[in-house]
Amino acid sequence: MNRSEFIKTASLSAGALLFTPMTKTSKKHVVRFGVIADLHQDIMHDGEARLQAFIDDMQIRKPDFILQLGDFCIPKPENQSLMSIWDQWSGPNYHVIGNHDTDGGYKREETVKFWNAKGKYYSYDHQGFHFVVLDGNEHNPAPSRPKGYARFISKKQLDWLSKDLDKTNKPTVVFCHQGLDNDAGGLENGSQVRYALEQANHRSDAQKVILVLTGHHHQDYYNHINDIHYVQINSASYQWLGSDYQHIRYSEAVNKSHPNIKKTVPYRDPLWAFIEIDSRGKIEISGRHSEFVGPSPEKLGVDMSRYIYPIVPRISDRTLHI
Repeated sequence: MNRSEFIKTASLSAGALLFTPMTKTSKKHVVRFGVIADLHQDIMHDGEARLQAFIDDMQIRKPDFILQLGDFCIPKPENQSLMSIWDQWSGPNYHVIGNHDTDGGYKREETVKFWNAKGKYYSYDHQGFHFVVLDGNEHNPAPSRPKGYARFISKKQLDWLSKDLDKTNKPTVVFCHQGLDNDAGGLENGSQVRYALEQANHRSDAQKVILVLTGHHHQDYYNHINDIHYVQINSASYQWLGSDYQHIRYSEAVNKSHPNIKKTVPYRDPLWAFIEIDSRGKIEISGRHSEFVGPSPEKLGVDMSRYIYPIVPRISDRTLHI
């Protein structure tokens, strides 16, 4: 067995992957941040309580910044109370636009303004690391594109991404709502975006893009593709099952005020992740575990093959190495 085969085998068995250190400096940088995804305030009856639990935990942990990965809330006046909870965090905070954040005919520009976000896509630095936020909600101009929500990254944004990555010499983390590594409803041109990240690494003398974090799929999985880690951050709230598997899980009042909840399988407790990355090549992801409210998808007879990955009420702890 040669060295590359040994590393691959050991990685699969130990759950950690070993590669060339991302930086040649001996100085150690550490960045710590909290991530919450797919809160769905406009579907969940207790979205504000879930967000409050996340903010309370962040106030204790005191990370360098917090970030939400999309499907947070639409920009209607009634959701200002949710934003007031988010604004309890006085430190740096960042937003990723999800496909449901413009439901009801809102424009992405309106959502950005309501959230006081930095933009539809942008980048920033913290603690010796570079972070890139992508907008995966652009329209594919191809007439043969799949039906449904826009889930595409335009050539204009791809060009911006390549230039942004070339301008930084810092190890980089990329955020996007839709998965770049999931064909079931992920980015329509996910492979093209992954290639842009890989080419940025090839143009660098070090491992530049190290990690991609996404939401959208309401699942808990991990992929490693061409030396880049791809981690799916599960929803803070639920998995969508649809009308065929609707089930009453809360009170009559809740079901009347939030009629779409019966089409979901909610998580009893809110989920989020706390992430720590150091410049010597270690990524620690600490997640939360819960249980389903009411019967599980399996007990309802859900066709699990439609989801590719299992439906679980957790975000797994992971230790990854670059």
